[in-house]
Amino acid sequence: MTERRIWLQASVIGAAFAAVAACSSPPSSTDSPSAAPSPSAQSAATTSSTSADAGTVIEVTVDKGVATPTNAETQAVAGQPIVLQVTSDAADSLHVHSVPEHVFDVAAAPDQRFEFTVDIPGRVAVELHDLHVTVVTIEVRP
Repeated sequence: MTERRIWLQASVIGAAFAAVAACSSPPSSTDSPSAAPSPSAQSAATTSSTSADAGTVIEVTVDKGVATPTNAETQAVAGQPIVLQVTSDAADSLHVHSVPEHVFDVAAAPDQRFEFTVDIPGRVAVELHDLHVTVVTIEVRP
């Protein structure tokens, strides 16, 4: 199994753990898994959680030209909010390939929040334009 595939599986497991934890405690803007497979997987994993109130939250970091995560996968529910929580040291734009499309201007600043919904089930890519990187692909379920 390749290192990238192991990392993606660790991301999915971490997201599932966060979703279960979110269901048993009040929602928080700092929800994150309390355990991670390894330090390297933890630094590269998408923090994605799902709850009835918050929808899906995806944490994105851009530091010195490196986006974290890259090529991650997560899930969301059609019509429910999806939040991109972004900390970046450089300006860029996030492009959400949904119908309709969404484009968010990212500033060189911490704790930026971009919220949107996707009403049509399917796979939705989220890209950072200047870095030419797919951050996450969201599987939107009905």
